[in-house]
Amino acid sequence: MKIKEIGWKKVVLLLVVLFLTFQIVGSFFFYNLAIKRGPKDFLTGNADLKVSAKTMDVFLNGDWLDWVDTQDFEEMDMTSRDGLELKGFYLPAKQSTDRLVILTHGYLGHAKQMGLYGQYYNEELGFDIFMPNARGHSKSGGEYYGFGWPDRLDLIDWTKQLTEKLGPETEVVYHGLSMGAATVLMASGEQLPEQVKAIIADSPYQSVYQLFAYQMNRMFHLPAFPLLDTMSVLTKARAGYYLKEADALNAVKHATVPILYIHGKADTFVPTDMTRELYEVTKSDAELYLVDDANHGEAFVIDEAGYKSNVYKFLTSHLSPLAISPILILQSRGSDTPSE
Repeated sequence: MKIKEIGWKKVVLLLVVLFLTFQIVGSFFFYNLAIKRGPKDFLTGNADLKVSAKTMDVFLNGDWLDWVDTQDFEEMDMTSRDGLELKGFYLPAKQSTDRLVILTHGYLGHAKQMGLYGQYYNEELGFDIFMPNARGHSKSGGEYYGFGWPDRLDLIDWTKQLTEKLGPETEVVYHGLSMGAATVLMASGEQLPEQVKAIIADSPYQSVYQLFAYQMNRMFHLPAFPLLDTMSVLTKARAGYYLKEADALNAVKHATVPILYIHGKADTFVPTDMTRELYEVTKSDAELYLVDDANHGEAFVIDEAGYKSNVYKFLTSHLSPLAISPILILQSRGSDTPSE
């Protein structure tokens, strides 16, 4: 009997060792895969990120690219609270204004990709624009991706720096896409500078843990627990945050600034239901605009007129009167694009 008991103990011990080894190795694998700075080949060819030919053409060949190339951006620098050197690009409006939009890009993107939206704000709405590179991206420092959580504090600090530069009367709008949308929502739960008057979140996720759980199941057919929880501990040690801590859903329950949510109804990379739930629990005034047939980040291209109309109406409700072209006013008044 004793020999059998010893045999079973060895089997149990071996299983425990194998389990722990799998957790540790798996944690490093997924941390390196998703959070460590560097190329992310696993996203290449991902069906959930497939966009229409129209959208791809606008992304790769749109007039906005020429517009970005011809603008005289001022490159700005900031040291983050934890010592990272961050970069961003500022462009004033053609006529003096007291309105600024800060445009935050998505995962693996870079600041000037938000020129697609910046052109609209600068040329048609008469806003100053600022486009920061998130930590870990492009010229900004950092060996990891923050997925919005440390970035929320960077955003607030950029806001303070910019309002010192432009004046305390500046009205500030946050407009983020995907990871950038999660960033502005996570910031909404903080004590924001008084100049921040409105937030627009296009294709956000609720929390990093929830997003990873969804993608682990979809791409690798693995359950979130306990591997993702072990990875979360590693992320805290290396990047300074737990995955569940990076939670936009909890943040918007404390929001005081009005929020416009935008999402494509055909989004399978970040499910549309994530935005619906964010909208439902938001404490501040909130609006929801969903776009038919739009996958992740496609809403602006798929329904440009409706997108601009909803943004314009939202901003005019929460900012001082906008100096805007008569053509756009007529387009806005004539739009029948529904919001949900």
